[in-house]
Amino acid sequence: MSLRAIPGRTAIIALAVISAAVLLALLMGMAVRAASWLAMAAVAALLLAAICDYASSLRAWRGASVKMTRHLPAAFAIGVKRPVHLTLETEGTAAWRCELYDHADATLVAEQMPMQLTLVGGTRLDATYTVIPTARGKVTFAPAHVRVRSRWGFCELLERLGTDDARRVYPDFAQVARYAWLAGDRRLQEIGVKTYQLRGNGTDFKQLSEYRAGDAVRHIDWRATLRLGKPIVREFQDERDQCVMLLVDCGRRMRADDRHAAIGATHFDQVLNAVMLLSYVALKQGDAVGAMTFGTPAGQERSFAPRKGAHALNALMGQLYDVQPTLTHSDYVAAAEMLLRRQHKRALIIVITNFRDEDSTELRHALRLLRPRHLVLLASLRERIVGELLTQSLVSGEAALDVASAHLYEQSRRDAFNRLATREALMVDAEPERLGVQLVNRYHAIKRAGLI
Repeated sequence: MSLRAIPGRTAIIALAVISAAVLLALLMGMAVRAASWLAMAAVAALLLAAICDYASSLRAWRGASVKMTRHLPAAFAIGVKRPVHLTLETEGTAAWRCELYDHADATLVAEQMPMQLTLVGGTRLDATYTVIPTARGKVTFAPAHVRVRSRWGFCELLERLGTDDARRVYPDFAQVARYAWLAGDRRLQEIGVKTYQLRGNGTDFKQLSEYRAGDAVRHIDWRATLRLGKPIVREFQDERDQCVMLLVDCGRRMRADDRHAAIGATHFDQVLNAVMLLSYVALKQGDAVGAMTFGTPAGQERSFAPRKGAHALNALMGQLYDVQPTLTHSDYVAAAEMLLRRQHKRALIIVITNFRDEDSTELRHALRLLRPRHLVLLASLRERIVGELLTQSLVSGEAALDVASAHLYEQSRRDAFNRLATREALMVDAEPERLGVQLVNRYHAIKRAGLI
């Protein structure tokens, strides 16, 4: 059995006193042999006292049966500070001074650690610290390390408390929550989402209502008008029971990131935020939402069959919350063929990628495979750094070269991207933080036009 203890403050002070006393004795003329015997006797007495202190303190600590319970949220969101509550229950009558360090996952930034605690026998102590997740995925909490001051202070016991726990870190749902709040308050324009207040759009019958100036005459229900004695019109809504399928690129192109170390603000994190926002909107409209990833090593693809209902968003994020971009080349054609084998019903296919002009030939072939059977929307990320280079001042020859190179790159990329457009021109080219809003706007436009 290993000795789980380190010297305490009392032992260190006592050792320092012994050393000073021996040195003083030598300076006063005591023989070296006598001083050595004196030092060994003092150290032996100190060691014996420390052993007795350790044994009695360990026995008392075990008798106290200290238990730690960790209370964690059901899940974490990347970049969002959350509290972790600890409950420590102690039996007996003794009081213990200790220092506790809870072993949170390395991807969690823990604050208020370590904690100085005093555990009193027969009571329960509540303590709290906060963590900030810095990466999506699964995080673990190992048993906490506790340094307990012994009864006489000659040593500190090294103990472990608690159990192993695991939780998931999801993308930040703040954008979805803000959308839901603004939608309820009819203020979606604040985040750039276009809203339309016209009645009679769509093809699915919704309800009968009284005629208002501007309503289409062709929507008047004459039977209801004659029965009630006033003009009554039919209201329609966007078609429901349709399917939206998200095809998310996880290849090496999606590793591009021109932002500085903001937690949860990488390009791929923004892509997942856009996926969540669009999925929430589509599910609220009554459509089914599914997803599939590509650009990953063989066998590591994620697939989520289209599903409707309020719980579909949580299930979808349960599949995608820990997905990370890889170093693999994205095979657009193989992804299109796989989707055609899995998705037979006509759907709105949204391909999310980071387009480069050298990808145009392969991507065009993949889109040609999909478009005869599905309505395809191509969404690409646009790096903000390119726009910053285009607008910088020409203060030097090097700056002029940067601006010219940025213009050449942007023009070639834009021309190649536009060549992929079809008659419907279902394309979105947006900076990562604007991708979600742009996709929602385009989705609403597609629903109003009845293209699916």
